[in-house]
Amino acid sequence: MVTLFLGVILSSSRKNTSDLKQNKPNILVILTDDMGYSDIGCFGSEIPTPNIDRLAYNGLRFTHFYNTGRCSPTRASLLTGLYPHQAGMGHLSTENHPQAGYIGDLSKNAVTLAEVLKNAGYSTFMTGKWHVAKDNDYDGDKSNWPMQRGFDRYFGTLNGSGSFFDPGTLTSGNTNIPPYKGFYYTSAISDTTVKYISESPSSKPFFGYIAYTAAHWPLHAPADEIKKYKGFFDKGWDILREQRFKRLKELGIIDDAYVLTDRGVSIPAWKDEPMKEWQVRRMEVYAAMIDVMDQGIGKIISALESKGVLDNTLIFYMHDNGGCAEPVGTDKMEIPLTEEQKVLKPYAYDFPNPDKKQPYTREGKFIRMGKGVMPGDADTWTGYNEEWANVSNTPFREYKQWVHEGGIASPLVIHWPKGIKSKGQLRPHPSHLIDIMATCLDITGIPYPNQFLDNKIQPLEGKSLLPAFQNKPIDREYLFWEHGANRAIRVGDWKLVSKTSFNKTFSEADEDKWELYNLIKDPTERIDLREKNPEKAMAMIKLYREKALYTKALPWPWKPKK
Repeated sequence: MVTLFLGVILSSSRKNTSDLKQNKPNILVILTDDMGYSDIGCFGSEIPTPNIDRLAYNGLRFTHFYNTGRCSPTRASLLTGLYPHQAGMGHLSTENHPQAGYIGDLSKNAVTLAEVLKNAGYSTFMTGKWHVAKDNDYDGDKSNWPMQRGFDRYFGTLNGSGSFFDPGTLTSGNTNIPPYKGFYYTSAISDTTVKYISESPSSKPFFGYIAYTAAHWPLHAPADEIKKYKGFFDKGWDILREQRFKRLKELGIIDDAYVLTDRGVSIPAWKDEPMKEWQVRRMEVYAAMIDVMDQGIGKIISALESKGVLDNTLIFYMHDNGGCAEPVGTDKMEIPLTEEQKVLKPYAYDFPNPDKKQPYTREGKFIRMGKGVMPGDADTWTGYNEEWANVSNTPFREYKQWVHEGGIASPLVIHWPKGIKSKGQLRPHPSHLIDIMATCLDITGIPYPNQFLDNKIQPLEGKSLLPAFQNKPIDREYLFWEHGANRAIRVGDWKLVSKTSFNKTFSEADEDKWELYNLIKDPTERIDLREKNPEKAMAMIKLYREKALYTKALPWPWKPKK
């Protein structure tokens, strides 16, 4: 006989749905993709995000919230309340290694928030990017797909990235589906979320996980949305970083201890940039992608209001990693189309796209890449690269993949009118994705299981953020990171961090490449204090090694570069 939960959780699951509805809030978790710390209005951006800002100014903003620095690990931690290696997702779901922490498939010894809430009487749904299953084959193993990991309804994509006009692995339930003419993925995620909220049974509370792919590459947005940002970024990245830094201070997000980090060494001064028109266009499209997402969040808020449940809906908003410096589609100059590539090769809209990227659009245009390709349309495939990621991550240094603050610092907005009375306030408490499940279970009174579907479940790592709602401290020993052999641990105000010479490689020289920072006095990691504090550094190195074994970050697959 299948055992769903042990002990006390059985009594919880027997509660009738009307009792649940009276006592439990609805829960929405909104996760965005490849956006930096200062990319929303309430965290200093020039890009208007009035709907996210509405949640922030009527809720709480956590100013020292962390993700894992990359797509799949973040999603695994968010879903399970564990460090990503404990959930089997030390790297990406597309890179599968024999070590337990790096199998690239969501562990069955981890239980998802959806599974816990569903078993306790919640209706559950998900929209958007999944990216935690090794097998995305529609004829393959679906045991780690959303519908098999606790969600009653699912619409989204199983893989990590793709066209916004024709995404690969577009899925409804467990079925690969095609897009429709005029399809734009961000809007479809928002509209489907509204549909799921509207159709949720009134007898149950609901849990929704909304995982946008905005603003991940490729840079795609509707033309009319891009037009809104004409001239917005003409002043260039140097001035825009300074302006964001100033607004962050004015908003109280950062204080005088923060010093704006230097421009990335490979980024030219804006005055020396030879391709200004192309550079500006990239940021215009990026901004439009965020704008469309924010509009969708506004629709979701309106759906909650229409249903009369906004006041008792607990909403979390966060980012999966820092801004992305990857030179996607721009590592060389644009190459003119060949005569063959100029020939239109359309294919029908009734054909599902199982792949990440097709060579041609549905209308038959060859998809262009290269420096100088003006992004936005479906027949382009580029990113915004380090030049603009440096702006997104203001005031920090480093980017997605690394575990310095620029790679892992995220806004966290929590909105819950019924439970949060300190509206518009800031919370400086160091916190992490692992805390989201703990917070939800604390608020709902639902116990965390030690067994699920005959699988032994690892202990929950996260801490409830509920004390921080009243500005009380959170008792925590440490926060831990590892990604691609980049390492970090934070204990109180101190952070030990290391950047490997080459991602996914590790040599003897990398072993001792530790830096030590006091994040209260030096929150942008500029002054390495390791030599001045050797005992502190050694103690934290020892703790890191202990926790690397405990969290399954070790043993790892990373070897010296050949």
